[in-house]
Amino acid sequence: MFEKVLIANRGEIALRVICACKELGIRTVAVYSEADRHSLHVRFADEAICIGPAKSSRSYLDIPAVISAAEITNAEAIHPGYGFLSENAGFAEVCETSGLKFIGPRPAIIRSMGQKDLARAAMKESGVPILPGSDGSLKTPEEAAEIAEQVGYPVMIKAVAGGGGRGMRVVRNAEELGPLMSQAQNEAAAAFSCGDVYMEKLVENPRHIEFQVLADEHGNVEVLGERECSVQRRHQKLIEESPSTAVSQELRERISASLRVALKNIGYSNAGTVEFLMDSTGNLYFIEVNARIQVEHPVTELVTGVDLVKSQILIADGQRLDQIMRCKKELKLRGHAIECRINAEHPETFTPSPGTITGLNLPGGAGIRVDTAAYQGGVIPPYYDSLVAKLIAYGSDRAEAITRMQRALDMFVVEGIYTSIPLHKRILAHPDFLAGNIDTGFLVRAGFLPEKNKS
Repeated sequence: MFEKVLIANRGEIALRVICACKELGIRTVAVYSEADRHSLHVRFADEAICIGPAKSSRSYLDIPAVISAAEITNAEAIHPGYGFLSENAGFAEVCETSGLKFIGPRPAIIRSMGQKDLARAAMKESGVPILPGSDGSLKTPEEAAEIAEQVGYPVMIKAVAGGGGRGMRVVRNAEELGPLMSQAQNEAAAAFSCGDVYMEKLVENPRHIEFQVLADEHGNVEVLGERECSVQRRHQKLIEESPSTAVSQELRERISASLRVALKNIGYSNAGTVEFLMDSTGNLYFIEVNARIQVEHPVTELVTGVDLVKSQILIADGQRLDQIMRCKKELKLRGHAIECRINAEHPETFTPSPGTITGLNLPGGAGIRVDTAAYQGGVIPPYYDSLVAKLIAYGSDRAEAITRMQRALDMFVVEGIYTSIPLHKRILAHPDFLAGNIDTGFLVRAGFLPEKNKS
């Protein structure tokens, strides 16, 4: 077992990794920017090293600084969390060449899964359903026009190396194709240093369903059910839950079986999430693989009883899934869990709201979990993601989970900054949400977004 792990991240996910390491008897090293000097991950790690100024490109994304911190402290492994360097194949390679275990997939897998056209081809080969579209990246506008005619408009142009909605354009007719394809390529080149794009048939207002996977370094793969992530704004998730009300046991088993084959064929290891779109008739179509732990991993932990972060560390240590999950021989989803992402932003205008937390009350009681690095007097800096806390409610069924979440939101007090708590309260009271009638267009349809945010 590792004796010391460096956590190349900040905020609640850094604290989450510290908790897992403490339970495993592993010492931890926190890295932090000057803006995070008084953060809780710095306080609760066994050691902490400042790696640069507030700007993430000069701190959390500074690979030489992170590696130097690991070498100075004699860390044996690095956990990247999510965001920042978590899906950076180059960083994973540097870890390997520096004699540090990267707690995540191998560099070659991160790179291939990051290229969405390659991931799409790998899934198709293993029988995972994919949307009609291009085989690989588009070479010319003429090729794009031919494929669009074959699959039928509307189509989606997507960046091969994309994420967060960048490098994406909806094309509804042939006249729009050339200009919008060029826009997508330019945006992708600016955002990802790669202007390659591919095409998929557009699914209007789909549900966003993702499957959690764990794979060891011995070829064993486990699928831990699905999460419903359809409540989104600008492709950013606000609420996640497990299981999905739209996924039957038959569909869950069928997709899980195909993913086991695909991930074994790919040689995937460690934690990952495979994302799908569901159309109005209930068909699932693969869109991408996130080769890391997800923000919303707690809902899967609650319905499966599996500690995903500890599992990541144990897999990286070379342990087999049957050892790690020896108490979970028959993995079943039990009960229902919902997560609300509490962000530091105005609940109606969505403008960021950094600042000092002058008052804080975290909810508790049966079935409530709060993952946060916030504290009274703590500062939400303007330099990073606006996440303040993840509020998770668990119940014997969806109705109980919702009731507990509503109670917890009422008891969650954050003063000094605006948060998304009022928005979450309104969403959880909406009849369509209560009925499970949601898709990625829900916030627009329900009137929660101002006109300029309807995308």
